[in-house]
Amino acid sequence: MFADRAKIIIRSGKGGDGHVSFRREKYVPNGGPDGGDGGKGGDVIFQVDEGINTLIDYRHKRKFAAEDGEPGGKRRCHGANGQDLTLKVPAGTVVIEAQSGKVVADLSGDNKRQIILRGGNGGNGNMHYATSTMQAPKYAQAGEAALELEVLLELKVIADVGLVGFPNVGKSTFLSRVSNARPKVADYPFTTLNPHLGVVNYDEIDGFVIADIPGLIEGASQGTGLGHKFLRHIERTRAIIHLVDAASVEGRDPIEDIYKINEELRLYNQEIAERPQIIAANKIDALGPDAEEILQRLKQEFEPKGIPVYAISAVSGQGVKELLWAVKDLLATMPKEGIVFEQEFFPEEEIIVENLPYKVECSEKEPNTFIVEGPKIEKMLGYTNLDSEKGFAFFQNFLKEHGILKDLQEAGIQDGDTVRIYGFAFEYYK
Repeated sequence: MFADRAKIIIRSGKGGDGHVSFRREKYVPNGGPDGGDGGKGGDVIFQVDEGINTLIDYRHKRKFAAEDGEPGGKRRCHGANGQDLTLKVPAGTVVIEAQSGKVVADLSGDNKRQIILRGGNGGNGNMHYATSTMQAPKYAQAGEAALELEVLLELKVIADVGLVGFPNVGKSTFLSRVSNARPKVADYPFTTLNPHLGVVNYDEIDGFVIADIPGLIEGASQGTGLGHKFLRHIERTRAIIHLVDAASVEGRDPIEDIYKINEELRLYNQEIAERPQIIAANKIDALGPDAEEILQRLKQEFEPKGIPVYAISAVSGQGVKELLWAVKDLLATMPKEGIVFEQEFFPEEEIIVENLPYKVECSEKEPNTFIVEGPKIEKMLGYTNLDSEKGFAFFQNFLKEHGILKDLQEAGIQDGDTVRIYGFAFEYYK
């Protein structure tokens, strides 16, 4: 079964919690803290597998999670890191954040492997928090929270040329003649059910890839028929071959057909509709005495608009070589780089743990000292570099925006007092 779309939930591993323990050995009467650090949570990674061409593996399973990091142990033992989760997808898969529709990653071109969600860092054990005034810290840092994201996977095939047209105009026959693709060819009452890729290898013409985009009919961009499911596959193509039934075998006007399909492309994506296009007037072997008149009508209608028209027969091969040379010459004038979708959604910056509790309290053991703790604070410290000027400014703004400075003031803090936040000590000035 071909599947080019799936919606799944991915979750990175939570960081392991730091451990609280103290040395308890014979002949070591005043053993200090020896709680070890927690292990890092596993990452969620997407990787291209050239051996697959469908997203069927993600249709029947909805949730995927990396392994959590193990908590630290006594005697400074570091918790084991969680195992990464690698999800294999076909080349051309785009990972999209489900709610916003923003691109998280495009697994195409040189981008064969990308970390989508990073696992949480492990928490520090209490051995890190010993100071001259706090020699027996009874707290450790919790591991960073896991990141969770609902994503839409969309396979957008990678091809140089998109082959479009109404059902039964001969796209599958044409593709099987000019390439190594072997789609089923018959007079179906509907259309091909899967997009097909073919590498052109025809009479010394080779080197570019054609994608048959099935099912386009009027209304496809609004969800009519099967075409709307496959329009995404034309997004990466650099040029378009518009195949039309010049013989009007099914009673449709070829000029109207071209305008209808182009309108669907425009409604779906204006940029696609503006890409270079070549019209292939197919089934000329079935044309009667009016053949030249029909071809002239097509050329008079579209060639003044910069769209060349070539008469071909996908069955006999008549005119096919000339068409392919025109396509190859067109591609030679265009940039060779494939279309890659830029990242728009950055999980580590945009997934924020909201409404998590924190506490502000006076230290019972240290005068003029206030302690701030809570998972929201820990998460912020996990991704903020306090050694940099920018990071420290972000830290100060975070305390202000989340009401922590206000809570400190209400707790009675004065200029010169100390604020302790998970091993960091700051002097307070209003």
